Amino acid sequence: MEYQDIAIGLDVGTTKIVAMVGRRNEYNKIEILGIGRSKSIGVHRGVVNNITQTIEAIREAVSEAEHSSGLKIKEVIVGIAGQHIRSLQHNDYITRLDFENVINQKDIQKLIDQVHKLVMLPGEEIIHVLPQEYKVDSQAEIGEPIGMYGSRLEANFHVVVGQISSIRNIGRCVKAAGLNLAGMTLEPLASAEAVLSTEEREAGVALVDIGGGTTDIAIFKDNIIRHTAVIPFGGNVLTENIKTDCLIIERQAELLKIKFGSAWPGENKDTEIVCIPGLRGRDPKEISLKYLSQIIHKRVCEILEQVNVEIKNYGNEEQKKRLIAGLVMTGGGSQLKHIRPLTEYITGMDVRIGYSNEHIAGGENGLISNPEYATSIGLVIKGLDDKKKYLCTTDMGKGHIHDENHTYEFISTKFYNKNQKLNSEENSDHSKKKNKKKSKSFLETWADKFRQILNDTE
Repeated sequence: MEYQDIAIGLDVGTTKIVAMVGRRNEYNKIEILGIGRSKSIGVHRGVVNNITQTIEAIREAVSEAEHSSGLKIKEVIVGIAGQHIRSLQHNDYITRLDFENVINQKDIQKLIDQVHKLVMLPGEEIIHVLPQEYKVDSQAEIGEPIGMYGSRLEANFHVVVGQISSIRNIGRCVKAAGLNLAGMTLEPLASAEAVLSTEEREAGVALVDIGGGTTDIAIFKDNIIRHTAVIPFGGNVLTENIKTDCLIIERQAELLKIKFGSAWPGENKDTEIVCIPGLRGRDPKEISLKYLSQIIHKRVCEILEQVNVEIKNYGNEEQKKRLIAGLVMTGGGSQLKHIRPLTEYITGMDVRIGYSNEHIAGGENGLISNPEYATSIGLVIKGLDDKKKYLCTTDMGKGHIHDENHTYEFISTKFYNKNQKLNSEENSDHSKKKNKKKSKSFLETWADKFRQILNDTE
């Protein structure tokens, strides 16, 4: 099996770390080749707070994934979240000097690179620059400008920003675990790849991923990402409150939440009691299920109220921005009993639980399609899509893949003109040097023209 056919997603979460190996089969479905999971004890609310423990947990998860897949894992794509993540809207443009030629990918990349140069707050850096809508000259609301003529290319961008230290700490843990970092992606965007359909993105949908330490939100409309947010509360808040209010240890609180917890306390009777074993010879502790549900209900309502605030901040109350497909919940927290009707009650929107069934090959992966693995599957999908784009960039033999380190190296096709036919003599070393000189001459000419225009405008 060739490494360019597979991708490995690494979900570094607050409660668990998951390494998942997958590939696409002939039916374009994701075939999971291996999965590894370990307890995450060095991450708090999506942020690494213990480097050593996180490295060991990553190694454990990767080792298990290697054993189950039979493959040596060298490179991973990592999900990033945490309370340090924020997003903003930005508008930018470029002026095209070669306006007699149609807009191509290099023009869009130039515009994106320009946005990456924005000055952020101290200690922050840009994670994603996501184009929303383009404008070419006076024509607005363009979804895909490639192939159009125009001298001014403008776009609205959704920019995702995070703390440099938090981002680099994750990267350090990955590299210290003996892995290459193929890339990072915002976790709600990865989860969206796994559980949302094209129709939902078109109609307008809010994805809510309730994880262990954070609740991640991604809102789509007209197939465009419109809003992202990270709420610094998740399933761990529920466990912590159960532990504190019921005076039990964390492991018992987690089991209570999973087995008997409910987001709707009205269904439990006062006579329903669960007995918790006492610690080291102490008497057992009796806990009312109704009291347990009241604790959970209070915290879940707080999380969902914050979700509702983010949806309103997006502008869902405007008719044009209405989220027709409602809300899709995923992540481990979405499995809490009665959370769906409570979410519908608080948000006033249609709600469904997001599973990855339609993307997973075979019926034996029922466990993997569980909502708690949505981010991991989404990272695998993202990794495979990125590799496909890289391979497309190597059109007509203009690049290569180095399998030993599983990294990509490409000859620049930035100024490659497909209309130019290469004759057989251009395969010689002499012709290659000649072509390089032509590209350099073109760049120098372009730079001189650009400097001249700047001088003329002063």
